[in-house]
Amino acid sequence: MTLASAQVEVYLQVSETLSLERELQDSEKWQAWFQIWASQVMTESGCYELTLRLTDSAEIQALNQQYRQIDRPTDVLSFAATEVAWPDMTPEIVDAEEPLYLGDIVISLEVAQVQAREQGHSLSVELAWLACHGFLHLLGWDHPDQTSLEAMVQQQKQCLEQIGLWLGPGSEFSR
Repeated sequence: MTLASAQVEVYLQVSETLSLERELQDSEKWQAWFQIWASQVMTESGCYELTLRLTDSAEIQALNQQYRQIDRPTDVLSFAATEVAWPDMTPEIVDAEEPLYLGDIVISLEVAQVQAREQGHSLSVELAWLACHGFLHLLGWDHPDQTSLEAMVQQQKQCLEQIGLWLGPGSEFSR
């Protein structure tokens, strides 16, 4: 597979209800991470945009209820802006004059904090893991069965390694 030179612009939003370390609000860091992931997984050149929103459990629970009819908080939600799966995008879609908006990734900081503790790694690692998971969903990845889930988890591990992060020894995915 030949990887392309995709440019991804990330718009970071942090809910006003959150108290978040400055490092995790660094939009340049998020930008760099997504750019590295894009160079690893995207096969088409072009310019792309996405929004990453860090929020609280109440907001993500409301979104989870509204869009998935599940009335509880979750760790990450992805809202793809296009129904076309990656890499099946036609050249007309990718080569447009304007950047292609991939969609929105929403992460609950509160759920991420709990999961980071349970998995034995830092909050930065957990947020990167969830953001990468959401990014892959925006690109059309899914995990309806165990084989698909294992492939997606493997890709997430590779993406984290590319930015110098590793899952904790207690992580269910570290094996």
